[in-house]
Formats: sequence, structure tokens, C-alpha cells
Amino acid sequence: MQAAQTIAQEGLEAPTERQRAVLDAALALLVDPNETLTMTSVARRASCSKETLYKWFGDRDGLLTATVQWQAAKVRAVQLPQAGLDRTALAGALEQFAADWLRVLSGTTSVALNRLAIGQAQTLRGDLGRIVLENGPVAMGRRLRPVLEAGQAAGLIACDDVETAFRTFFGLVVRDLQIRLLLGDRLAPGETEIRREAMRATQQFLALYGAGTGQNAHHLQQEGTR
Repeated sequence: MQAAQTIAQEGLEAPTERQRAVLDAALALLVDPNETLTMTSVARRASCSKETLYKWFGDRDGLLTATVQWQAAKVRAVQLPQAGLDRTALAGALEQFAADWLRVLSGTTSVALNRLAIGQAQTLRGDLGRIVLENGPVAMGRRLRPVLEAGQAAGLIACDDVETAFRTFFGLVVRDLQIRLLLGDRLAPGETEIRREAMRATQQFLALYGAGTGQNAHHLQQEGTR
């Protein structure tokens, strides 16, 4: 339900319960090494007709895009207070986003999906790589941008470029986790570790970009871009 709400909040049409079942079936096919995702295979796995799939998603690329968006929507859109944003609320929002992100990235579905996308990136079937890039990291940037801009407006974040700030946050959250998982490391962070890592990344980010707390780091960042 939370994923459907996130999709709706971003101006996209939230999938119905039946459509969500189809998207889950498509995800299962994508990460199954013995299967190939086609409209026929999805229809068979989801017990629906191909005509219904074409009506809902248009074509295979449309289905792929909706499937990846559905997986990425598990990183919830952040809810900020209507007024009076303070450092505690900002830190809580960033921690929630980071924890969701780590849960999704470390899940077996995302690991398999990213491996498949990387494997196809330089082939004629590279459409999955493009779709994962646009609806994964790029979409995460769009989703977090309003939070960073709200922090700027409230005088809590000091940065010249929100995109650069997001990339820094990305690095602090993900670190080497994703590449290790893609290369076969069997580490599986539990909920306690995920929350601890989300808090660490948030604290480090605010130490760098928090207005009044990271002036030396911010000054060094500015110097490095001259």
C-alpha cells in the first residue's frame, strides 16, 4: 500500500490491486534465471490475458518501466511538517529515506534486478538498464530533492547545488553495500543494522551540509570546485 501511495504522490497513476499482482509476477520473472520476461510469460504467471497487459501497460517497455517503478516505490516519499521544519524533523525524514533505500537495495529482488540490468546494458536488450537507471537512482534524486530544498529554505542545509548534495547523501547511504551485493557478498543487513547505517549516513550528511555545523567542510567543498 505504501508503494502505491508513493507512486500516486509523484503524479503517476497508482496500480490497482490486480495490477500490483501483475507487477509482482513480472518482478519474479525478471529475477528468475530460468525465465524470460515477455508479455506471454507475464500473462501466464499472473493468470491474465495478454490483451489486458497491452491495455494496462502499452508494450513490453511500458511493463518493464511500471515494474521497476513499483520496486523503487518501496522507498517511500518523505512527509515533512507543513510548517516549522527543524533539524530533528529533517534528520528523521532523511533517516527514513535512507533506511527504506537500504532495505530495497539489499533485498534479493533488487540485487537480481540490478545484476540483470548491468548484464544487458551493453547489449541490444539494454532497455532494462536505461529503465532501472531512470527509475532507480535518478528517481531517488527527484524524490529527495524537495526534502533538501525544504531544508535549504528553513536554513538547515547550506549547499550551492542540491544535486551535488544528493549525490553526497547517496554515497554516504549506499557506500560499498550495493557493489558488494552485486559481486556475490552474502551479507544481509538486519533491521537494527539498517537503522544504524541510516542514522550514521544522516549524521555525516548533516555534519557536511548542516547550516552552522559543517561550515569548514562546506568551505572545503567550495574551494575544491574552484
